[in-house]
This record gives sequence, structure tokens and C-alpha cells, in this order.
Amino acid sequence: MPKRKNSTPSWRTRLAQRAVHAGWAWVQRTGSVTAAHPGRFRFGALGTGTRLAFPLGTVFGEPWIHVGAHCIIGEQVTLTAGLMPDLDLGPEPILRIGDGVVLGRGSHVIADTSVTIGSDCYFGPYVYVTSTNHSYDDPHQPIGKQWPRMDPVEIGPGCWIGTGAVILPGARVGRNVVVAAGAVVRGTVPDHAVVAGAPARVVRRWTPDEGWQPPLRTPAPVPIPDGITPGQLRALSRLDDEAVARLAELDDPAEPARRLAEPAGES
Repeated sequence: MPKRKNSTPSWRTRLAQRAVHAGWAWVQRTGSVTAAHPGRFRFGALGTGTRLAFPLGTVFGEPWIHVGAHCIIGEQVTLTAGLMPDLDLGPEPILRIGDGVVLGRGSHVIADTSVTIGSDCYFGPYVYVTSTNHSYDDPHQPIGKQWPRMDPVEIGPGCWIGTGAVILPGARVGRNVVVAAGAVVRGTVPDHAVVAGAPARVVRRWTPDEGWQPPLRTPAPVPIPDGITPGQLRALSRLDDEAVARLAELDDPAEPARRLAEPAGES
């Protein structure tokens, strides 16, 4: 019978692991792109507090890419302006990203013509946004050799774009829209809508007159009241169901927090 190797890592292995992890963390910090440390990139605009995580995806045409303030661009995110690098795209930006935008890991934003992403949009991982699509008009030519079709894309502020969603050329996505994971969006999506499917269709919408239709199945989350401390939240997490029910019966919404803030033994 062959002897089983000791599965417990030696101190040398543990030390090497820590060194590799620490080194990679340093590389990630050093390789990230910010307005203060843009490296080789010369973006048309890169706002305060914005960071492109390392390793980056493909990035070119950055003089025609404007990124707002306090954005988070995840690892391996591709941002391109123009069909290929080193083109003169004129005086106006091609890709505009508003303030507070989050682009999840592995996402692609391909702006061969105008692409606009409004402020406070959140993208899950591996979202694909493109203003260009292949054409196949000529049946005798390979599709990849035919001149593509281009159509501007606009995504309104406050949207949530789910993992793996695809936003096609010509899409006009309204304000505060939820795009479900894996959806393929084309055409116009109204404000305050939820879309799903391929092609994406509106499955729920809010209007001032009717509210959400169909109605929401779950109640809205209750925000944490102002002035609640992390210690009070930790104390609340240790309560059993019966104690939580008693607190919920109190008339004053702030009373549970005050009760939790009282020293033990007081009432």
C-alpha cells in the first residue's frame, strides 16, 4: 500500500502562500488605475474616487472615454471607444459613464458609436453592452467581413443590470430599470420597469397612478433608522424570535434601538 502523504501544509508552504497572496494584493493595488495614478492611460475624463481594478480588460480609445466620479470598475472589464485603437474619433466623447457607476467583473462596454451610462447604475458580472452588431446582408461574404451596423445605446440613471445581461445596439433603457440576469435588451425600455428574457420583455412596471403592476410579492425592505450604531445591530442579531417580536410591538420605531443601548439590568 502506498503511504498517504501528509495533507497538512508545511510551514514553508504556508509561508509561500502568504507571500504569494501578499504579493498579489500589492500588484492589484499598484496596478489599479485612478485619476491620481492613471499609468499609461489617458482618459478623456476620470473622476475623483474612481478606480479601475487590476487586472484590467481591454482598454483603448480612452481619450474618448469619460468616466465620472466614485465609480468602481471591476477586474477584467473591457472599455473601448472606436472600432480599433489609434483612431481619431473627433472632438466629442464616445463612451460616457456617469458618477457612482459600478461595472462588475468581466463586463464589456463596446462603444463604436455613442454609449451613455447614467449615474448610479450597477452592473453585475459579465454584462455585455455594445453599440455595434454584425450584418449578414450579403449571403456570399463571411459575416465577420461585412461592415457592421452601429446604433447608439443609452442606459438611464439608477438602473440595475443583472449578471450576463446583453444590451444591444439601439437600446434605450429608461430610469431605474431592472434588467434580469441573462436578459437580451433591444429597443426602448420605459422608466421604472423590470425586463427579463431573450428578447427582453417588460414583466413589471411602476406608474404614479397604479404603482407596481403586477403588485410586488414581498414587502419593501425597512431601512435602518438614523443613529443606529453597529453595536446595537450586533445586539439585535443575538436576540431570539420571541424578543424580536416583543420589540416589534413597540409603538415608537426608535424604541428598540434605545432598549438595546441600555446597559444590562436597566429597564
